[in-house]
Amino acid sequence: MNWMDRESYVEIFPPKEFSFEECLIFLGRSDKEVLHRISEGTIYKLIQGSDAIILCKIGFWNGVIKVEFPLNPPAYHERIMAAEFIWYWFDLDFDLSGFYHLAEQDSVLKTVVPKYMGLRMIGIPDLFEAIVWAIMGQQINLSFAYTLKKRFVEQFGEGVTSAGETYWLFPTSERIASLKVEELKSLQFTTRKAEYILNIAKLMANGELSKKMLLQKETNEQRRNVLLKIRGIGAWTADYVLMKCLHNPTSLPIADAGLHQALKKILMLEKKPTLEQIGQVAENWEGYQAYATFYLWRSLYDETS
Repeated sequence: MNWMDRESYVEIFPPKEFSFEECLIFLGRSDKEVLHRISEGTIYKLIQGSDAIILCKIGFWNGVIKVEFPLNPPAYHERIMAAEFIWYWFDLDFDLSGFYHLAEQDSVLKTVVPKYMGLRMIGIPDLFEAIVWAIMGQQINLSFAYTLKKRFVEQFGEGVTSAGETYWLFPTSERIASLKVEELKSLQFTTRKAEYILNIAKLMANGELSKKMLLQKETNEQRRNVLLKIRGIGAWTADYVLMKCLHNPTSLPIADAGLHQALKKILMLEKKPTLEQIGQVAENWEGYQAYATFYLWRSLYDETS
């Protein structure tokens, strides 16, 4: 991580292949988002430090990410945590140059990738949040998924108010593990989704599932298999979590509706592509399947903007 502590704020020096503007477009895709707020080109994000909750004000000037702390500068070790979180959140360790070289040779990606240069795969660093968000989105439209998340976070998460605005942390697995199915159903979760989420909360609260445990597995396939054994986690959810939480570049959520929609448009198909067709197209994306998917998702925003 390339950063510098300035005591009252932190400077992060991203790789040259980084576009804060493109990342803002991704983060601003829903006006129902409750876990960060964008105002005048700046991101406000609440994160959980080791000893305190940290409100980060994240801006970008002259090639540098500047992180300020509106609630008072936290202790040095908390500032390190904030910098590490943002570095991971924006996937700044990943070398995009190889992906860009591949995209130049690929008939699908070469029409898409150059439009969004510098876009990073904005992750979901917390495993519980990543799994629950994926389950929320199963078999419903994205707008209603955001509505569910907003209700869930505001009901069970921890909030901090500053200058008249309230910022939220995603609920902990320990908090959710103590709930009953009816409490989630009252927010319009289906019985099945409520059961899935409560079961996963209990697994994580009991230490039977953790991000550290997944990362200790030697291969992506082993991590995927751990997830697939959990009730409520199918292939799409497992691939999404590996892609967004663990930043695995080879994850391909092949059943994803957004991926199908983007490829249908680019390939000018009359109906959505078959899984076999997608598999054939993705053969050329080896090592970068997740980034190929992410950039294809990005192409869909242009249709609604």
